[in-house]
Amino acid sequence: MKRMFLAALAVLILAGCAGRKTGAGNIRVVLDWTPNTNHTGLYAALEKGWFAEEGLTVEIMQPPEDGALILLGSGNAEFAVDFQESLGPAIARERDIIPVTAVAAIISHNTSGIMSLSKSGIKSPRDLAGKRFASWETPLVSAVIRDIVEGDGGDFSAVKMIPNSATDAFSALETDIDAIWIYYAWDGIAAVIRGTEIDYLDLGQINPRLDFYTPVLVTNTDYAAKNPEEVKKFLRAAGRGYHFAIENPAEAGAILLKYAPELDAALVLRSQEYLASRYQGDAKRWGEIDPERWGNFYRWMFDKGLLEKDIGKGGFTNGYLP
Repeated sequence: MKRMFLAALAVLILAGCAGRKTGAGNIRVVLDWTPNTNHTGLYAALEKGWFAEEGLTVEIMQPPEDGALILLGSGNAEFAVDFQESLGPAIARERDIIPVTAVAAIISHNTSGIMSLSKSGIKSPRDLAGKRFASWETPLVSAVIRDIVEGDGGDFSAVKMIPNSATDAFSALETDIDAIWIYYAWDGIAAVIRGTEIDYLDLGQINPRLDFYTPVLVTNTDYAAKNPEEVKKFLRAAGRGYHFAIENPAEAGAILLKYAPELDAALVLRSQEYLASRYQGDAKRWGEIDPERWGNFYRWMFDKGLLEKDIGKGGFTNGYLP
């Protein structure tokens, strides 16, 4: 039923997008989620007029559930924010249907991991055995949890994988859940602000192969091949936006709040401070994707049976970055 609903929703969205203004210099960007600090560089570039300086008219669009890549692959958007882990199947199995390529890493290293309340006693991955984990019920989540638990000498079969129906991480932890997968820049920072004592298992630190790129900027491969200069212009302006957020986290946070006033201001500003040193991280330039680290994660996915073929060298390019 969910697949049928999403398919119908995608058709409606595509029909709606068909009437949008397209053509040279008109760029539509589909977010992966509601606006947050992962997206600040885009809003900063929009607010400061840097897209306009490149001759681009940019529209930032809210995504349908599971639909960003559908819009992108169908030609109803030029860019999307997505994740390396979810791009894998599109690249490996559906490339002819959804021709997509990652063109920039928004954050240089994986900032996601497993959060639990300190009273739960989950100090290392093996401690998840016997605990209740809020799962998104995907093969990837199960494979990651198995990997870190067994890699730490624990018993994965003893982990109680509970379907996650909570609206946010704290709602889950306040019910019958012991641990949940979060993005530290948002839920981890929220815990700090709330004064909630937590333990956090950093996936990229536990296993370097899980230091994947999340999120990334993705483009339609066919669009990029036909409009390489527009892609370069877009990334040049977006890069200016993220550099601005790196150097001016407070002002960048204020810009995000202007476009998304419903967000918690204290959370946004603290999250911007956290991400300021992480957008580019140790990369030579903002947006650069390390081929070895990119490939290691897809080879890990292939080894775990999550991909139909080994795509360790595919699905991304640094060629459009300034």
